Amino acid sequence: MTSARLAAEAAWTSARRRRRAFSSLWTAVFLLAVAVAAQVGEVSLARLAAGLPMALDYIGRTLPALSLSTLRADLAEWMWGLDLWVGLLLDTVLIGYTGTVLGAAAALLLSFPAATTLAPRWSVEVVRRVLELARTVPTLVFALIFVYAFGLGPLAGVLAVALHTMGALGKLFAEVHENADLRSVDAIRAAGGSWGQAMRYGVLPQSLPGLLSFGLMRFEINVREGSVLGIVGAGGIGEELYLSVRQFSYPDISAILILILLTVTLIDLLCGRLRHRIIGAEALRAA
Repeated sequence: MTSARLAAEAAWTSARRRRRAFSSLWTAVFLLAVAVAAQVGEVSLARLAAGLPMALDYIGRTLPALSLSTLRADLAEWMWGLDLWVGLLLDTVLIGYTGTVLGAAAALLLSFPAATTLAPRWSVEVVRRVLELARTVPTLVFALIFVYAFGLGPLAGVLAVALHTMGALGKLFAEVHENADLRSVDAIRAAGGSWGQAMRYGVLPQSLPGLLSFGLMRFEINVREGSVLGIVGAGGIGEELYLSVRQFSYPDISAILILILLTVTLIDLLCGRLRHRIIGAEALRAA
């Protein structure tokens, strides 16, 4: 009994030493990677300390001069382009919405052959590579390509958002499908149903709450991304923001940014409430 206990303690001590050595090794690798990344990225605390006051000065210049005695006039001067900016913000929201709908529809179609539990390996590999390409290229680069191809305007922004959304949501949708219970799929196939019918009636009802949740989250992201697509002429509020930056119209910069922030916050709140309602209704139905 004593010898067995001593052997167990020795084994535990040995395993503990190995875990400590393993943890120390990976900590050293992590710190080395951080040091190399900082060197390549030219991270300098001295430059950061020197540049931080300049950044704060730039932010201070964008703040409007507001006085309590002339508050209404000061606000009117600060928000002089409200009608124009709200119209451009509406364009941005519509670009994000249309791009999200188109991209989510394409992602849904591609997510089934990209799910490892639902499709053969060759299909998974091919479709996943396509989705990786779509989400690897930044939305701004897609917008540049489509502006060159189709000209200036919201169409380029919609196509750029849709393509990147397809790549991002396609992977997430496929992972949601992989968590589905396959017994209903097997039952449909056993009854003579096609693969498409099995996906439609066996997998989609289980995955729908997750799909809607990810789709709403992506809509919020796309509205934020759409706010900078105007920099390359793809429509929306970004072009006006870029023009204000280039012309050093400091108060206009803060005014536009606040409008974008309020718009994104409102969309975030609405989408969050809708997500909770959808997921809550599904949970009650399951119970």
